[in-house]
Amino acid sequence: MPSLQLSIQKLSAIGIPVRATLKRWVLAALERDAALTLRFVDTREARRLNREFRRKDYAADILTFPYSTQPTVIADIVVCLPAVQREARLRGRPPREHLAHLIVHATLHAHGYHHGSTRDARAMERREVQVMKALGKPDPYA
Repeated sequence: MPSLQLSIQKLSAIGIPVRATLKRWVLAALERDAALTLRFVDTREARRLNREFRRKDYAADILTFPYSTQPTVIADIVVCLPAVQREARLRGRPPREHLAHLIVHATLHAHGYHHGSTRDARAMERREVQVMKALGKPDPYA
């Protein structure tokens, strides 16, 4: 099993799962040793980061900033809990389940998975479904 160095940064603990849960979600998607930071931010910071780095002027639910994929995965994952909760409501999903999926999704991005092409998207989605099932969660794409 790959090793994980996980740093968690948060403004508030309200609505954020405990460290053990977050670690379990990340470990389920981990394919190599990793040093990851999960940073929980407010809507304002998420919007600023999305505008600055993706040229999109809205608060993204989750952003992945990969720095290295070999031999160790090194990345920052930025989570905007208000955006996650809003999107979960729109999709009719429990917020915790949606957050688990997004953290798995971001962890795979940190590994180099992408969904820019149909082929890459299918491969990434297959892996996400596999990880979510291993966590006892439903297929997020069903």
